[in-house]
Amino acid sequence: MKIVVVNGPNLNRLGKRQPEIYGTTTLVDIEKLVRAHADKAGVELDFVQSNHEGVLLDAVHAAADDNAAIIINPGAFTHTSVALRDALAEIADGQGYVEVHISNVHAREPFRQHSYLSDKARGVIAGLGVYGYVAALGFFTQDLTPKDA
Repeated sequence: MKIVVVNGPNLNRLGKRQPEIYGTTTLVDIEKLVRAHADKAGVELDFVQSNHEGVLLDAVHAAADDNAAIIINPGAFTHTSVALRDALAEIADGQGYVEVHISNVHAREPFRQHSYLSDKARGVIAGLGVYGYVAALGFFTQDLTPKDA
């Protein structure tokens, strides 16, 4: 199985930006953590982070071509990007994707409580901190249920 972990805008600033909300763990730390779990599960893993929407769209398209699953923390694009939603729709028809948010977006500002991506996702994880990435990986590596269940 191949999984692509896609991180959107500002996630390259983890550990520095608003640590009271996002903690002090960096994106490099997250990659090491998730990679260690993926290695144990025998999963091929790629990581992509960009502050540019088009780069993320290209990564989603490449994942679709590889029939890969996606773990995505879309950052602010969660609340704004129809283009990302359209790209992820192709993944939803394949291996699927899990939307991850480090903070509990439902307990934050009202504009953060709407996602253009959630209704097509196989699951949404919010508020578990960086463990959300590991939980999403676990879903894909131990999921034995049909996609439409």
